[in-house]
Amino acid sequence: MSAQDSLHAFFHPDTVAVIGASATPGKVGHTIVSNMLNAGFSGKLFPVNPKGGSIEGLDVISDIADLPRGLDLGVVSVPPQFVIPSIKALAEIGTKSAIVITAGFKEVGTEGYHMEQEIIALCEEHDMALLGPNCLGMMNTAAGVNASFAAGQPSPGSIAFFSQSGALCVAILDWALGANVGFSKFVSLGNKAVLDEADMLDYLNEDEATKVILGYIENVEHGDAFLKAAHKACLNKPVIMIKSGKTAAGAKAASSHTGAIAGSDQSYTAAFHKSGVIRVGDVASLFNLAQAFSCQPLPKGPNLAVVTNSGGPGILAADAADRSCLTMAALSQRTIQKLQEFLPSYAAFYNPVDIIGDADADRYARTLDVVAEDPMVHSIMVLLTPTASVEIEKTAQSVIRIARKCGKPVFACFMGKTRVAKARELLMEADIPCYAFPIAAVHAIETMYEYYLWKSRSKPEFKEVERDLETARGLIREHEQRKQAEIVEFEAQQMLQAYGLPTPKTVLARSSDEAVAAAEEIGYPVVLKIASPDISHKSDVGGVRVNLGNATAVLNAFKQITAQAQRMRREAYIAGCLVQEMAPAGVKEVIIGFKRDEQFGPMLMFGLGGIYVEIMKDISFRLAPLSRQDAFKIVREIKSYMLLKGLKGEQPVNFTALQDIILAMSQLALDHPQILEAEFNPVLVNHERALVADVRMTLQLKND
Repeated sequence: MSAQDSLHAFFHPDTVAVIGASATPGKVGHTIVSNMLNAGFSGKLFPVNPKGGSIEGLDVISDIADLPRGLDLGVVSVPPQFVIPSIKALAEIGTKSAIVITAGFKEVGTEGYHMEQEIIALCEEHDMALLGPNCLGMMNTAAGVNASFAAGQPSPGSIAFFSQSGALCVAILDWALGANVGFSKFVSLGNKAVLDEADMLDYLNEDEATKVILGYIENVEHGDAFLKAAHKACLNKPVIMIKSGKTAAGAKAASSHTGAIAGSDQSYTAAFHKSGVIRVGDVASLFNLAQAFSCQPLPKGPNLAVVTNSGGPGILAADAADRSCLTMAALSQRTIQKLQEFLPSYAAFYNPVDIIGDADADRYARTLDVVAEDPMVHSIMVLLTPTASVEIEKTAQSVIRIARKCGKPVFACFMGKTRVAKARELLMEADIPCYAFPIAAVHAIETMYEYYLWKSRSKPEFKEVERDLETARGLIREHEQRKQAEIVEFEAQQMLQAYGLPTPKTVLARSSDEAVAAAEEIGYPVVLKIASPDISHKSDVGGVRVNLGNATAVLNAFKQITAQAQRMRREAYIAGCLVQEMAPAGVKEVIIGFKRDEQFGPMLMFGLGGIYVEIMKDISFRLAPLSRQDAFKIVREIKSYMLLKGLKGEQPVNFTALQDIILAMSQLALDHPQILEAEFNPVLVNHERALVADVRMTLQLKND
């Protein structure tokens, strides 16, 4: 049986058994039976309990073995010690899918973990889809299925929701019932022993009843599967998620800037960005966006028009648009002339269009008709404050009429509470998103436009970087054989050369005389750096001298650096010093690095060097492989991008050269899974070229 067939039986069962059904109201086994009946389930429902009898008018089956073979769905709510026998019995009658409500598995410790592993093995052996354990259950409103112990029945809708947290499911379900938000599917994933986020995304992507997919996740255990499923789904319909755990607490210690900064939350942000998932930070934003996406067309451009009966809210909307990727539409002269024909002379005819506080429903309707016809307007926001003269419900009806015929996304913002309550209800029932304040509405429109741009983007261009893999792999093998995890700069020069990366002129000098000769060859001034496989942080031992302008300075610097390093790190092997040309004039320092994330693979980092990475953490991230477009964007996402672009007459840096180095780092990360993290820091870039001035790498050594 295919995964899709198993999930079809799971979401659209004709036969359902509740293992551990109870006749006692309030018990989980009773609530599940009641919920199935109250949902209008039209298939066959079998309560199972050794005591027999009847529950809610249904005859109770005393043994799982007496259930019909090929059962579509078994819902298990029995004490933990009886779960495995129940799954075995369900497997023996060819059950296609199951839900384990019961808690007490991997979330409670080692014994529970092993029990869960046994359940997984049984499901894999018998090709059974399984939700849970430790979950609330599942609902499919279109099929009349509520195989959960949640209180309340959600109404049908086009929004699907899945969550790792059962408690959050309960809270969201209660909120949705109060807000009259409907669902197509509602799933509590629990421990994700078998079915996980990727399975849900794959199924919901094909589900015709679902227009928008929502999710709450705490962790992803199969990164590749998640990325593939999420990307495929996002190409078809919006996927909006909350990811909990944004702090860096508990992150593993790392030896580089990249490793220290690139925590787990950044990896999820990068994964969402790569796959197209829209990330939000709270439940209110999750459902604000869900309602907008589920009922309005995507904006085909950034131009927003605002129609308001109050200047203040109009200004708030314009300010919010200015802080977003949207623009306030410049209305055509023809539109303005039409508005001047019927609006009062003291109205504001430009955008925002302020039709004044005494506006009635007819004035709103005529204004919206004119504005909606302007070809430069891509989306419309209707603002209303409950003045004494405004006809609130009639205005809502006008908004509904115009939204249905104009073909452009229309959003309402009816400010207030009591007086606008009925109108807001009318708008929501007519699939017009209605917000309490302009900022939330602007955020929804902006997010929809960004999703439109993501779907409309050109196909990413991936091109392998030319490199000498034999040399690169040989370097790694040498360090693995020596059990040396760090590849420091003087040794890593081979890696830079293997990938054709531009570097300052660099020579390894093993004596002071060699250092002077190298400096004479390179040309003054030069930089000296300690060269030791045992010293990765050169500045910690005073191992760097810059701007050395003559032979005496080089001679003295070599002796001082090597002596001090030997004194501070007696166990270190000192190979000498690297002699390197000084940075070109007018360079900016940037950092390019990657850290291998446990779930999602290599995550690249870009940012300005110096205090910008140490203190401000002004950085951007992408998961490998990077396309040429990714390399373009990762540079331009940092807040200090304008420093690279050039201020007050400065020439912009050579962005193409910078992007080439980023793509080489991406290729290096993909080529060598043994490299845990790597860093080019600094990369020196000006308007002419970019140079990798320092490099270090950390290997993941295998245990013997």
